[in-house]
Amino acid sequence: MVARVACLSPYDEATVQALFKGRHEVHVTLAPPPPAQAEVMAACVDADVVIADRRHKHRVDRDVLQNMRRCRLIQQAAVGFDSIDHRAAAELGIPVANAAGYNKDSVADWTVMAMIALLRHSFSLDRQLRAGHWNADDQMRGEETMGRELGAMTVGIIGMGNVGSAVARRVLAFGAKILFADTLQRSFEGARQVELDNLLEQSDIVCVHAPLDVDTRALIGASEIARMKKGAYLINAARGPIVDEASLTDALQSGHLAGAGLDVFEVEPLPTNSPLRKIENVILAPHRGGATVEAEQRLLEVVGDNLVRVLDGRPPLNVVNGLSTAAIR
Repeated sequence: MVARVACLSPYDEATVQALFKGRHEVHVTLAPPPPAQAEVMAACVDADVVIADRRHKHRVDRDVLQNMRRCRLIQQAAVGFDSIDHRAAAELGIPVANAAGYNKDSVADWTVMAMIALLRHSFSLDRQLRAGHWNADDQMRGEETMGRELGAMTVGIIGMGNVGSAVARRVLAFGAKILFADTLQRSFEGARQVELDNLLEQSDIVCVHAPLDVDTRALIGASEIARMKKGAYLINAARGPIVDEASLTDALQSGHLAGAGLDVFEVEPLPTNSPLRKIENVILAPHRGGATVEAEQRLLEVVGDNLVRVLDGRPPLNVVNGLSTAAIR
């Protein structure tokens, strides 16, 4: 029997076919460039499995879900799954899975890079040197650009899942103290779980590694940033809307925060008139913290393995909406 696959991610047909390793014969429907919600609905209506859009531009909303007649799995080709109405999918009996953990090492590497670059003023010193300045010639500038050691910091990790724990392992090797906050009770050797307010008040560096959902949107707002130490740093390599960008900008401009490392933003691409572009003590990246050759290969393996599992009649892995089997309508 030929299985129907709707692919909303930017993969070509050959890539999608290769995911099934010849185990299943599949007919692939590729979605057109966004925005094209009517075409998304048409592609998904008869699909046995759906590969959701890793760019989060094609949405699988309730209208799309209600018209899906035979879907056995919606597989997100990413960690973030907020472009899928996973709660509506659960009501309709459709499992939703993500690619949890595929990029944990690449994002953790970027996060530690951002920590060290901020503590050592790496990006601003690079810009100064290219502009012809030499810091050692000016004693005052030398004091302003004096660095800090990561091992002397208390690092607070919000979300101790795959990425958060990968960050913790790396930071512990530097000798830093680790606090973490999580909605689940967890244990991690060398780290201590605390309430979010305590983490914000005690940490020199706060990094965000929580998923974006209804209860984490604007999790870090004006009051939370005000709780942070004066001179602390904030790093967000999770999803932009978890942090209130306007409040973060205010804290950076006022000097309450010493700097920030941002791979994600409330609006992507980051608008050209965003004040964040002009703040010297901010490291910006275009949502590429997880983009490595190794992570991309793992992503295809995770997605392909889960699709094959479902077509083999086995329950999917990494389900985010509590369903192990689909209720075919």
